[in-house]
Amino acid sequence: QVQLVESGGGLVQAGGSLRLSCVASGGSFIGLAMGWFRQAQGKERDIVAAISWSGGSTYYAEFVKGRFTISRDNAKNTVYLQMNSLNPEDTADYYCAATRRQGVIRRRVEYDYWGPGAQVTVSS
Repeated sequence: QVQLVESGGGLVQAGGSLRLSCVASGGSFIGLAMGWFRQAQGKERDIVAAISWSGGSTYYAEFVKGRFTISRDNAKNTVYLQMNSLNPEDTADYYCAATRRQGVIRRRVEYDYWGPGAQVTVSS
């Protein structure tokens, strides 16, 4: 029902910044908790950050805490991931995900909708 599309990925130098956007369509944005995941080559897909429907609660993986910020604009059906102080280990495909479960959802299997992903490459 819900369709998600990421944008804003690309190539950046170490220490640089990038902002990813995820736009939802095809269904009501009301009540959707959102999350960002990433998957590097040969690795599993891991949670990066998550945000509740209201935006009042957030979660960050330890490896991005203090560097990344998740936010949302429900009027625009959009969730963002601001990424600062990027390093080569942040290189991965980044995925936007949505669920109608309440609260801040951190487990991959609890998300019902996924975007196709956006590639982020950080050079040395």
